[in-house]
Amino acid sequence: MGREFVELFNDWANYYDATVSGTDKEYAEVFRGYQDILADVTSKAHGPVLEFGVGTGNLTNELIKKGLTVYGVEPSASMREKAAEKLPENMKLQDGDFLNFPAPPEQIQSIVSTYAFHHLTDTEKEEAVQHYGNLLDKGGKIVFADTVFENKDAYSATIEQAEKHEFFNLANDLKSEYYTTMEVLQEIFNKNGFTVEFQRFNHFVWVMEAIKQ
Repeated sequence: MGREFVELFNDWANYYDATVSGTDKEYAEVFRGYQDILADVTSKAHGPVLEFGVGTGNLTNELIKKGLTVYGVEPSASMREKAAEKLPENMKLQDGDFLNFPAPPEQIQSIVSTYAFHHLTDTEKEEAVQHYGNLLDKGGKIVFADTVFENKDAYSATIEQAEKHEFFNLANDLKSEYYTTMEVLQEIFNKNGFTVEFQRFNHFVWVMEAIKQ
């Protein structure tokens, strides 16, 4: 249910912000344009917002700066502690994940996330989108930034390139987490009453904007 990675994120909480700033060369391309990615997701979101995988609160901060009400969900206790250091005192983060989370106290207009949806299998992704379709009114949005591949060949070629450059941690991540293709996501969103557009930000990351019809 996306919870099997929580221990990894508890460990990663202390140096996550250093990784996203590009200091780790294996992940430099994954996080290239990180601020632009946050800005794009923020620009597409309307409030109130439900955010999954808050992490250290970087996207949350941008949404709050825009004047949006944010309901944040994060399964890692360490990440919630880190985020709390950056966020306003009245911003309460909830323990939960993409599939199991406390219902927000008001009607949500956007559901957002960065670098996290790949923790769900394709079956779980579909279950999540179906649930979000029930939460959102017509015109409501899902705006997710994540590593997505154009097709299975692009996925295989990326793993091959990572191994060729001896980026073994990256290659292992690509093999062990649930990265998917645009075709699969398109089908999931369409089946559940959303139109979706994809915009590429680096070799790995696309921002998907799905609007409920």
